[in-house]
Amino acid sequence: MTHPPRKRFGQNFLIDDGVIAVIIAAIRPVRGDHIVEIGPGQGALTRPLLAACGRLDAIEIDRDLAAALKMKFGDALMLHCTDVLGFDFIRLGDHLRIVGNLPYNISTPLLFHLAGHARCIRDIHVMLQREVVARMVATPPYGDYGRLSVMLQYRFDMERIIDVPAHAFRPAPKVESAVVRLVPLAAPPAQARDEALFARIVAAAFSQRRKTLRNSLGKFLTEAEIAGLGIAPKARAQELSVAQFVALANHAHRRVTGGA
Repeated sequence: MTHPPRKRFGQNFLIDDGVIAVIIAAIRPVRGDHIVEIGPGQGALTRPLLAACGRLDAIEIDRDLAAALKMKFGDALMLHCTDVLGFDFIRLGDHLRIVGNLPYNISTPLLFHLAGHARCIRDIHVMLQREVVARMVATPPYGDYGRLSVMLQYRFDMERIIDVPAHAFRPAPKVESAVVRLVPLAAPPAQARDEALFARIVAAAFSQRRKTLRNSLGKFLTEAEIAGLGIAPKARAQELSVAQFVALANHAHRRVTGGA
């Protein structure tokens, strides 16, 4: 399948058979799995996935690629030619296994979109820019730990699978890549009473990383309230665990609602 990579879609096609084999071995697809491939491109992962599962759904925004894939794989491939950022995964059912070489130009909003559908997902295996994967799995108090780390670790258990060099793609991107596995948690490490408020507090805390919590979260909590939760008001966002962010959000929620 010959297709010029389109920059506006962030297309870099995986061509390394060794990397493909490692990814498929990590996924371990079997008959009966409901696989949803994001950005199948020229079918590098699609072919071995179909060989294992017999059928799969695929989301591809490029109409030319979608047409070529349909011709190549026929009815075994259920194609959705649309923008994945607006795709409702829930309509495909539950226990979905998400796979893909994600476009790096939309990786962060796409990860948040997938997190919003965690309840219908069994697991996720995706290729991303290596520095994004480092941020996803980072722990406090290290520099890579940030908003993305907290919000994804609230929803998922994550494991870095393999680093992928630039020459494994055509064209070779200017960055290195990595594959990461995400498995939705049966329950968060601590349950936020208002997840939208939790998200706002995490975003505010990391908006200016050098600010202390008493400054970055002043609109949500007083210094005394932060200290009362056993958290140092002079601490910075990157020093807090996911559970501590939940504690801050739940206290702010009680303050607003007057709840216990």
